[in-house]
Amino acid sequence: MPSATVLIIDDEEKLRGLLTRIIRLENFTVVEASSIKAGLKALEKEDISIILCDVKLPDGNGVDFVSTVKPKYPGIEIILLTAYGNIPDGVQAMRNGAFDYITKGDDNDKIIPLLNSALEKSQLQKRIEQLEQQVGKRYSFENILGNSALMQEAIGMAKKVAPTDATVLLLGETGTGKEVFAQAIHNGSKRNGKPFLALNCSAFGKEILESEIFGHKAGAFTGAIKDKKGLIEEASTGTLFLDEIGEMYIDLQSKLLRVLETNEFIKVGDTKPTKVDVRIIAATNRNLQQEVQDGKFREDLFYRLNVFTISLPSLRDRKKDIPALAHHFLKIFAQKANVRIDGISKDFMEHLQQHDWKGNIRELKNIVERAVILATSNELTVDGLPLELQTTDYKSHALSAFDLASVEKLHIQRVLNHTKGNKTETAKLLNIGLTTLYRKIEEYGIIS
Repeated sequence: MPSATVLIIDDEEKLRGLLTRIIRLENFTVVEASSIKAGLKALEKEDISIILCDVKLPDGNGVDFVSTVKPKYPGIEIILLTAYGNIPDGVQAMRNGAFDYITKGDDNDKIIPLLNSALEKSQLQKRIEQLEQQVGKRYSFENILGNSALMQEAIGMAKKVAPTDATVLLLGETGTGKEVFAQAIHNGSKRNGKPFLALNCSAFGKEILESEIFGHKAGAFTGAIKDKKGLIEEASTGTLFLDEIGEMYIDLQSKLLRVLETNEFIKVGDTKPTKVDVRIIAATNRNLQQEVQDGKFREDLFYRLNVFTISLPSLRDRKKDIPALAHHFLKIFAQKANVRIDGISKDFMEHLQQHDWKGNIRELKNIVERAVILATSNELTVDGLPLELQTTDYKSHALSAFDLASVEKLHIQRVLNHTKGNKTETAKLLNIGLTTLYRKIEEYGIIS
């Protein structure tokens, strides 16, 4: 068993000394304290894994001590020792989070096995905390790559809404990273550490989708042999991400609307409502307003989902971010393939910059992975690209004074100068979308 530190809190010096000698023989480090106050000071200074604590101490009660320590140090396991065991104290100790409650003298043989069991649990808890921190870091806003203006605007909006409980609607083409944003919003909220569950609404038929989201009672339909919790219930206290919400069958939309309005729903085959506390983040690549007009999406649900909307830019509208994304994926796939590839050739990057990226980030990721597999040198070269990217002529030509693009570039520059660089006002004056303006600024290399 690996060495760990045990804190013994007991006002009986002889007993404390005896326990110390026994425990040290088992390769544990021991710290002693004669009171709760001294024990709390030791916790601040030492990396404690387990506490052996007497129930009756000069300055307090061990049962109450457990409820003080566990919220602050959830990874520490506490074993209570008592001279006169009684059931109510034992029950309350366990409710407060104690690992065990034993009687001095009668249960001495249990101490070492208990310490080993408590240490296993403590180490497991610390490992879980480390993994949660790693996952939290992986899905944090800081790990979303993109310095383009459009991406920074989307990240900024997501950061503002994350700490709230507001429903969020993410808009964008397939492959723009909507689920990554949803996870970052969840991890930036007070629900961080609670469940985050995701469901693609286009992946199931109507009956299965209803069961997946809302659950069912045994016997509700053929094959429903036992009760099943739906994802809304499983995600309670946390976040449910509903991707492709525009694909949800219209008669299921009313059930989701009820959840958003009342925090309750009725399972398939049930008659009683189930209460939940869940945050909904939805995403779609469809124009939901048009879907409402066409009668394919409920207007009342649209307005409930549309509390806070974030539009994620397509990759072709933020080509400035391609080099950072490409190098990020190169690092991941080179490590995965256990090969050394140090960089990306200039020609390879130029082809990436000029591609239309209909599949967005997902397409870029796949192309970089393919190139890593095919690489024959320590950098990615054009011959590792798919044939359609290799054969397209991307040679740029200088814009002439008679070229329509030159006229457009000059006009955009003049309007930007007129608005002193205000892109929102510039887009209004040009009668084009802000996204289009950013794309043209990047395409023409306009100084803004």
